[in-house]
Amino acid sequence: MINLQQLRVLLAVREHGSLTQAAEALRYGVPTVAHHLRTLEAHLEAQLVVRTRGGTELTPLGEFYAAEVAPVLVRLDRAEHAVAGHRDSGVVTLRVGTFASVGSRLMPAAISELEQRHSVRVEVVEGEPTEVVRMLRQGEVHAGVIYDISEEPLFDTPDLEQRTLFAEPYQVMVGRHSEWAEHSKLTREDLTRMRWICSRNDSEASDRVLRRVHSEMGEQIRVLMETDDWYMIHGLVAEGLGCALTTAAPVDQEFEVELRDTVDGLGERRVSFVTTKGARPAAVGWLGEILQRVASSRIAAVTT
Repeated sequence: MINLQQLRVLLAVREHGSLTQAAEALRYGVPTVAHHLRTLEAHLEAQLVVRTRGGTELTPLGEFYAAEVAPVLVRLDRAEHAVAGHRDSGVVTLRVGTFASVGSRLMPAAISELEQRHSVRVEVVEGEPTEVVRMLRQGEVHAGVIYDISEEPLFDTPDLEQRTLFAEPYQVMVGRHSEWAEHSKLTREDLTRMRWICSRNDSEASDRVLRRVHSEMGEQIRVLMETDDWYMIHGLVAEGLGCALTTAAPVDQEFEVELRDTVDGLGERRVSFVTTKGARPAAVGWLGEILQRVASSRIAAVTT
């Protein structure tokens, strides 16, 4: 019966031209190498190697057989490596939920590094933070990238574990040629006079900040439009039709928009890698570490 050791010995002899060197490469003893060769020849009922004055060579039949089995061993080695990778990572496919604006800046680089280093395939599911957390709790995704208000966290609950990737202050996005761009800083009174582009999701962090500010001022939010389309938001702001509350990282510099601080600050948005507590695949931890490193370099470059 043929086994893998016999095939590996034959290929090692073909490569090194010597039983001694083949034994050293495989970390076998020379008698072991000779035994595997004799057993393989006995099974095939053919001479595969021949001793020469310079060492050991494969016979023409041995060369033919080695050429046939070499690709098989390559595929077996590749499959063995993949199985080991899947075993160590705990999953074959890692599903990750993320929101689009900042997720698009972080996830591609992180996924590329993870898949190059480990035998894991990553699937990305897009959704706002509340949807990502829902999918996480129901087991539809293994992890997620979400955002929240640092001072008013919505997702700090006992069943979730969050790793902060970065945090940045809320600012007001205004049209470059609008009246609001003439202000170096905006007051809360200014905010109540603006028309706002809000989310269609009531739990959206920026809208929660706006509701708090307007409530403190005793005013209602003047809503121009409710949309979660980031290109639409940029377009409306660039035309001076309204303003949006955001942070620096997701702002697209191709649009004619600028950011303005407020006099007394509006708090900060925290972007986190989130998982459920308890046992989870090792690949989840690997992705979290990679994302933290990617965030440290890429977001810093965007916001400075």
